Amino acid sequence: MIVKPRVVEAMNAQIQSEFSASQQYIAIAVYFDAESLPDLAAFFYRQAEEERMHAMKFVHFLLDTGAKPLIPVTPELKNEFGGAAEAVEFALNQELKVTDQINNLVKIAREDNDYASLNFLQWFVDEQVEEVDTMTTLLATIKHAGGMLLLVEDFVRRNLANPHGEADAEAE
Repeated sequence: MIVKPRVVEAMNAQIQSEFSASQQYIAIAVYFDAESLPDLAAFFYRQAEEERMHAMKFVHFLLDTGAKPLIPVTPELKNEFGGAAEAVEFALNQELKVTDQINNLVKIAREDNDYASLNFLQWFVDEQVEEVDTMTTLLATIKHAGGMLLLVEDFVRRNLANPHGEADAEAE
């Protein structure tokens, strides 16, 4: 096994976090769907798929390096939100938590001289910068819209529907 045992343990914890984030984003998407905000719903459904893809990257990395990934039970999710800002702020806080977790994984890999894992984790470090920026921007947009969520829908449609002009390139 190439990956150090402490790193395997931390990556398995991250698998749970990524699958949980995926499920939580589905819950947020359902909230927006129920509020008849289809662009916000679609954005969070896409985020859910992206988080699932992140979990699967960890699963495949562990398998490829001879380690055993553990597929976890996900914890209880938040399904009720007091408004769009609360839902997106919850998502932002989740992304900040994941950023801390990824940084901790990098720290453990560095301490254990696990260079294969360090190389693998760099993609996630970069990804978290993008994720936090996106959620921060979306939350600010909701606050600036002052309750006019149709303006936010337009913003999401124009700016977040496919931010890089890619056709699911990350799903590969």
